[in-house]
Amino acid sequence: MIYAIIALALIAADQLVKYLVMTNIPFGGHVPFLPYILELTYVTNTGAAFSIFSEHTWALALVSLVMSVALALALWKGLFKHPLGKLTLTLLLAGAVGNLIDRAFRGFVVDMFNVLFMNFAVFNVADICVVVGGISAGLYYLLLMDKLEPRKEGGHDNAETDG
Repeated sequence: MIYAIIALALIAADQLVKYLVMTNIPFGGHVPFLPYILELTYVTNTGAAFSIFSEHTWALALVSLVMSVALALALWKGLFKHPLGKLTLTLLLAGAVGNLIDRAFRGFVVDMFNVLFMNFAVFNVADICVVVGGISAGLYYLLLMDKLEPRKEGGHDNAETDG
């Protein structure tokens, strides 16, 4: 239940920031946020990161939908038992749903965070959730899962022993 609340809060934050940007910054406009580090810039993106697949918004929406369902099922079925593992899936789910809402209802994703000290893609709260969740899930799986997840009975994970 707590992970559903976290996911909903992150999705709400993503949509709120997007709404505030769309209503307070003209399209293509810039507003200082963190001097020399970050500004708010209202842009849209029909593609994925760095505008790849920009002509395939429908396909990206479908992938977001499939991933959202898969991540929700993974959380519900307890793919990870430890709270840290569940949190990584929650971040991924929130990011997938946040951008899915944009693609389904607007036909594009609203982006606003523009890094000033390097050339980087403009991104949004959902993107942050996907990146942090993806990296965290990978690190959790590779480095922590064996230590934090309960072992299966009999020393076997999910492998069948019948030949």
